[in-house]
Parts: sequence; C-alpha cells; structure tokens
Amino acid sequence: MGKTSKKTKIIINCILSILAVIWITPVFFAVLNMFKGQVEYNKGSFWALPAGNAFADNLVYIRDNAKIFQGMLSSLLYAACGAVFAVILGTLAAYAIAHLKIKHRMFWFMVIYSGTIFPFQIYLIPIFRGYAKLGLYDTRQGMILFYTAICIPFVMFVLRNFFKGISRELSESAKLDGASDFQILIKIFAPMAKAPISVVLLSQFTFCWNDLMFGLTFTKSREIKPVMASLSLMNTGHAPAMLMACLVASLPTIFFFIFLNKNFEAGFAYTGK
Repeated sequence: MGKTSKKTKIIINCILSILAVIWITPVFFAVLNMFKGQVEYNKGSFWALPAGNAFADNLVYIRDNAKIFQGMLSSLLYAACGAVFAVILGTLAAYAIAHLKIKHRMFWFMVIYSGTIFPFQIYLIPIFRGYAKLGLYDTRQGMILFYTAICIPFVMFVLRNFFKGISRELSESAKLDGASDFQILIKIFAPMAKAPISVVLLSQFTFCWNDLMFGLTFTKSREIKPVMASLSLMNTGHAPAMLMACLVASLPTIFFFIFLNKNFEAGFAYTGK
C-alpha cells in the first residue's frame, strides 16, 4: 500500500513537472524576445538569444504608443473597485439569503444568480443603449458600475454556500447577547469567511482585469480603455514590444495572487466541501 502510494506520488510529480515546463517555456521565450529590437526579431530566430538589449526602447514604445501604463491604471481602478464593491454587496446578499428570515429566499437567490446563467454577450446591446442614454458610456463610473454588477452573482453564490454551512445556533446565541444581524455578519460571519472571500476577491479582480469584450464595447477613448482593450489596439508588427506589453499587463494579477495565496488555498478547501 505504501509502495503504491509512493509510486503514485512520483507519477503525479512527474506529470506536474512536465506540465510546468510546458507552461513556463512560452513565458521564458516571451521574456527572452522582449529584449530584442524589431529588426533583430524579424531577421533572427525566435529561439535565439538577444544580440543586443532593446528593453528600454520597447518599454518606451509601450508607454508612449500603446499607452499600456495608462490602461493598467484604468484597469486597476475598475478591477479593484468592481471586485471590492461586488464582495461587499455579494456578502450582504449571501448572508441575507442564507441566514435571515426573509420571504421567498430561493426566489431572490435565483433573481441574483440568473445574471450568470445567460451568456454575457446578450447583455451587450441593452447595456450599451442604456449607457448611451444615461451618459455612462465611455466613463469610469460606467465601467466600475458594470463590473460591480456583473461580479455580484458569483460572489453571492459562493458565500451563500459557505454561510449555509455555519450553524444557526451561533447566530441565535449572538442575538441572545444583544447583537444585531449586521453585527453578527461583521463580527462573526465575515471573519469566518476570510478564506472564501479571498477566493472570490481574487477571481473577480482577475476577471475584471482580463476582460476584453466589455472594455472594447463600453469605451472608446484611450484614457478610459482598460489594459486589455489597449493591448488589442497595439501595432502587432512590433512583436517584441507586444510581448513585453502582454507580460507587463499580467504582473498585477500575479502579485495579487501571491499576496492572497495562503487565503486562496484555504478558500478552495472551504468552498470545495
């Protein structure tokens, strides 16, 4: 039994190592080629080491021509505000549906969760027309509002399932001690849900950051466009700069994951039960 277990672990580790190499290899060569100039890249081999160092030139190019850093600041605003607001509102909704004595709880759950049932593409035209009439098209407020609204259903779904696993006796005991429903949520439920909240916060931040479709649809000016929409407008003829822009644009989500890694892993253990 022990030998079989050991062999299984070795096989799993070998498979994971192979997958890691397959995953890292294109990233490695992307980093390698972003040090090349456009002429060297076009004339040389993709697999060759860079003869010179065009890192600074490529960095200036993506800053001035692609406006990549401006797009990153916009995406940081949209993703941070959208994810945080969605977590706050989704937590309130999840707690109300899971533990408060409200009528038709399943109905309200389905009303909120229905936002994730249908393909996101069906929302494009109605929201576009509504934004145009309300003056929210091509505005930062409109993008934050949209990302907040579209992230709430998933947050509510995950946290509702977690809150339902918490015994009602805990909240009833707190009420006997004079705690209000809001105090129970803030002082008992929210601290217990730290791990799953980290999961939904990271997942929704990443979703907002990586979004291309809605960023292209609801914005037109370069100052308002998120980073992925800005990347789509780059000159694809300058491959080294394009590779650099893609790698730079991926850094915030990587750092955010590293920062929340401990809670992220624990959150998956909770939500997987």
